[in-house]
Parts: sequence; C-alpha cells; structure tokens
Amino acid sequence: VRVQTFGGSDKSSNGHRYDSIPFANGMIRSGMSCQLIHYVHEEHDKFFSVAVKFDFIIVRCNPGQIKADGGSQERFDQSMRMMRKMGIQVWPSPDVMEFMGAKDALCKVAHLNIGLEDTLAYYSTEDFAAGFKKTMAFQPRVLKQNRGSSGEGIWIIKLKADNYCQSFGDRSCIDDEVLSLMEANDNHAEEHTVAELIEFCVHGRNDKSGTWTSKGVGKYLEGGRAAGGQLVDQRFCPRIVEGELRYNCVGDALVG
Repeated sequence: VRVQTFGGSDKSSNGHRYDSIPFANGMIRSGMSCQLIHYVHEEHDKFFSVAVKFDFIIVRCNPGQIKADGGSQERFDQSMRMMRKMGIQVWPSPDVMEFMGAKDALCKVAHLNIGLEDTLAYYSTEDFAAGFKKTMAFQPRVLKQNRGSSGEGIWIIKLKADNYCQSFGDRSCIDDEVLSLMEANDNHAEEHTVAELIEFCVHGRNDKSGTWTSKGVGKYLEGGRAAGGQLVDQRFCPRIVEGELRYNCVGDALVG
C-alpha cells in the first residue's frame, strides 16, 4: 500500500513483511532459488509473465491491501487460480484464504463449548445495527471487518460509561451512548457514539459518522456478502494481553 509507511502496518522498513526475508533465506540455504517480487497492480500482466517462470509462488500479500492500493483483489486471485491450473503451486491459494481464513468461522462454533453465544456475523445494515447494540450493552467487543489481516478495521470497543448489563439480551444500547475504541493496526484511540460507529462501518466518512482519525475508510459491508462485505462481532477476552498459543497440525499430527 504505497500511501502507507513502509507499504503497510505489517511491513518492516525494507518494505517486506517481517517474516518474508527469513522465509526466503531459509529456502536459499536449502539450495533453492527464491526471489522477492512486489506486486504492483498497474503492472499486473508483467508480474504474472514473470511469475509463470517459477515452480511455486508463496503469496505474502494480505487480503485487502491490493484494493487499498487501488488494485483489484479479485483480478489478482483469478490470475493465481490460473497459475494453479498450469501446474504451478500457489501457497496459500485464493480459495484456501477465502474458506479457511473466513472470520465468520467464529460464529459457527458460537454454541459449542469452545464458543461464546454473543459471537455474531453481520451482512446487512439492519442486522448490524440491531445485533451490535445488543452485544455492546453486554460486554466489551472486538469488531472485525472481513477484508485483510493487518489489523485495519479491527476495533476493540468499550462503553465509556462501563454500564454493561448482567446477561446477554437484558438491554440494547441507544444511539447516543459513547464508545471508547482502539484500532488493532496502530493501537490509536477514538471516541464515538454508537450511531457514529454504525454509520462509519456502513457508509464510511460523512457528516453522520463524525470525524475519524483511522487510516481506514469504513464501509465494511460494501458490496454485500458476495463481495466479502461482512463484520464479525465477538466478545473481547481481556486475557489476550497474556499472549496466545498457536498449534499447527497436518492431519492429526502436531507439527509446531
């Protein structure tokens, strides 16, 4: 994203994601040739004319960043699918990113022992307005847009008055209640009313949404479900500050 420092909040000063250089060096030490190539959407055809000469491609571009730079994620994904049809491996493939990286997976386990009942996915303005007012009145929230994984459009939200209800569904917030927000990409803080937040998430910056300092533009439901327009609303778990454990499995084998 050329308008952002270093190309985005997930990049180091060399313009690459923090782990891209170690990935490349690891492969080179193993005797492979590995080239780091920036995708520039104005040179889409030129990029793929070079890419087809490799045996496999490792994609290090977060979903959403191509669009933020003015390009088309759909065009990029379709070209990567064509590479796979030609027998060139692409990791991860666009389809894996779409289906395994879907943030609404949290909603599908909401009623299991590992889930939380107040985890919801929104695809329409009406559902978002009604659902968010209900969940926000109950517990602090994490509100996530569907596009990208660099932290932009992921908000930790608390009621400024701290007047949460005891049980989920006991009450719903009203439009003028004030929210304290922090965005995950750069941890900056903002204050807005419930109504302003809903307006920003649906329609972006305008007179009704107030003044936002976020680098993002909102409009998280734009294009509808088919175009990835989606918000996931989950309870904020405060112990996240203690860290997290991630386990990588291949089949039923723990590999890392």
